Amino acid sequence: MKSWVVVAGLLLASAGVQATAAVWQPAGGHAQVPIWPGVAPDLQAVPAAETMKVSARLLAGKPVTALSNVTRPTMTVYAPTARNTGAAVVVIPGGGFEILAIDLEGTEACHWLTSRGITCVLLKYRVPGAPYDWKCDCRPHNFALSVPSLQDVQRTMRLVRFHAAQWHVDTHKVGVLGFSAGGFLVAEISTNFDRHLYAPVDAADKESARPDFAMPIYPGHLTRGDGRLNANVPVSGKTPPTFLVQAEDDYVDGVEQSLVYYTALAKAHVPAEMHLYAHGGHAFGLRPTANPITSWPRLAEAWLHTIGILHD
Repeated sequence: MKSWVVVAGLLLASAGVQATAAVWQPAGGHAQVPIWPGVAPDLQAVPAAETMKVSARLLAGKPVTALSNVTRPTMTVYAPTARNTGAAVVVIPGGGFEILAIDLEGTEACHWLTSRGITCVLLKYRVPGAPYDWKCDCRPHNFALSVPSLQDVQRTMRLVRFHAAQWHVDTHKVGVLGFSAGGFLVAEISTNFDRHLYAPVDAADKESARPDFAMPIYPGHLTRGDGRLNANVPVSGKTPPTFLVQAEDDYVDGVEQSLVYYTALAKAHVPAEMHLYAHGGHAFGLRPTANPITSWPRLAEAWLHTIGILHD
């Protein structure tokens, strides 16, 4: 739990921040759409209004924009800028369930995906503005589900399929991409897609929440470091094909997160590909650096071809 709070500190607190707006708005004429027709289920109180802040310290030459106290979850749909492949990806930023790194692990991922002909659905999910503490089940190897955030992911997956014809999306090519805490949510939705976490609210909730493919990037919370998988991510033969990336010098979540999850996928005969790099640390996103880990998006594209999501 503490590791993700460290991430938020690395991105913001250590170098100071400046508030730039009360609420984040996507650029380029894109509109946020609420994912719930009314109040979100299991809504929790937060200490203040939703706030957008920009870090004073630069990461790969650019600041990081963070959102906190999110209670009104939304999705922002980015249409492909290249030939539409029919694929869609729900992008889940990280930030320790305390913030959302909305550009580093959100809009920048969408720019990459749309340039490859993939519809991007950026999810602004609920974060309480305090360290992760969702109804903690503190038995060994059994961190609790992030219920409100996972409700938002389930709902968004169903909405993408419900609007597939309108958005020119193939309902069999809907995946998820998440970073850090968002990577944990990728694992959660990959293994809990049939778990009923909220009462249906409309026709969209008749759709499947199962991803067709999953990309957890430097995920956390999958193990306590003792080689055992978090019991709340029950990998099975129904878990979708998965692409993992992590750095060996990730001292926030630790490379064992990906190792343990990959091992569970292999035991369940789930097609999986894992890339481990010597250097990269944590929270590198897609920003180019001198480290070879920068090339992971190209490897992800090759993998998407391998599993039949993309075609030449």
